[in-house]
Amino acid sequence: MGAGFSDLLDRNDGRTTLGDLPESCVASIFMYLDPPEICRLARLNRAFRGASSADFVWEPKLPTNYNFLVDKVLGEKTTPEESRLSCRKEIYSRLCAPNCFADDANKMVWLEKSSGKVCVSVSYKAMRITGIDDRRYWTHIPSDESRFKQIAYLQQTWWLEVVGELDDFHFPVGTYTVFFKLQLGKPPAASKRFGAGRRHVSNSDQVHGWGKKPVRFQLSTSNARQTASSSSSSERYLVEQGNWAHYRAGEFTVDDPNSPTKIKFSMMQIDCTHTKGGLCLDSVLVCPKEFGDGGVLMKQL
Repeated sequence: MGAGFSDLLDRNDGRTTLGDLPESCVASIFMYLDPPEICRLARLNRAFRGASSADFVWEPKLPTNYNFLVDKVLGEKTTPEESRLSCRKEIYSRLCAPNCFADDANKMVWLEKSSGKVCVSVSYKAMRITGIDDRRYWTHIPSDESRFKQIAYLQQTWWLEVVGELDDFHFPVGTYTVFFKLQLGKPPAASKRFGAGRRHVSNSDQVHGWGKKPVRFQLSTSNARQTASSSSSSERYLVEQGNWAHYRAGEFTVDDPNSPTKIKFSMMQIDCTHTKGGLCLDSVLVCPKEFGDGGVLMKQL
């Protein structure tokens, strides 16, 4: 079958091949394919490669707020007269890479490659955390398991309170889930983490107190233009040790992509009858609801 397909591309006997298809025809077909499929087919021949760069192919695959995203993270203008990005395909490619906000390196946004859905991550460094600057309670650890290359490790505390927000961000229409990315157990030093044929093992010696009371996760959202607001909360025991896990804080729905949405999220366990410790805090993830528990995005780290 492979040889037959190759013949369709390479025949020199005067018969029509796939390479003879007009670029406009190929591009019309590409409109119904997802981005990875388009990029794979672009390697077949010159006509397919040319068709894969057509703006009308990539325009519908970009999120409706891509102008906002380009300005927010790339500092580019997207009008033909002002843009330094040569085509919509290049814009899509640039936005698929995790990009820090132009005004805040502790917040990132990117597109999920296959769907073009918008995802946002907020580092713990952009949150208000009780006792974060006191080395008796928290330490900052370099980590290549984090998009931000650093995590916070809680040794021990009586009062856990973490509060953060994402303000003035334009999301495309849809429903989004907010997760805290956490791990019970201290990760090994970076130099010991990835030995040949070995998987990292976290140190759980300091993990304690999480089975006595649940952690409360909260989410509130507001939309300035529509003066709409919503809030939700849930309680979860932290039980999974040694692996990063996404703990759901709540969901919110965007109906107007042209109106900024403000999100405020928190996690707390403030029962001072016992101490708790051994917790790693990386970030908060905002992703489309259809991504489930965030596992799709974890694989991209």
